[in-house]
Amino acid sequence: MTAENPTGPLGGHLDDDDYPAYTMGRAAEMLGTTPGFLRAIGEARLITPLRSEGGHRRYSRYQLRIAARARELVDQGTPVEAACRIVILEDQLEEAQRLNAVYRRAAASSGPPAAV
Repeated sequence: MTAENPTGPLGGHLDDDDYPAYTMGRAAEMLGTTPGFLRAIGEARLITPLRSEGGHRRYSRYQLRIAARARELVDQGTPVEAACRIVILEDQLEEAQRLNAVYRRAAASSGPPAAV
């Protein structure tokens, strides 16, 4: 096995933030929460876990970061539904700020914007 051509159960997914590598139990353990919390934020449509061939929920590192932020808000007393909405808005704001930076750089260089 080489770094250029990894093999094994994860293949080349070790650096992929979107690869659904974590089971519900492992994800809950990593977040210090319960599977019920993960189901609740799924029902609130904050994250949509992928399903294994057996139908089990699987979570990516990106989804776990989003869930961790929601958990912080819930731990501060925010209702789950409101926490999920806040996290969604924060994510949208971050993306808008990233796009603005791209357009500003393109305008400063007087060229067309790079692919986003």
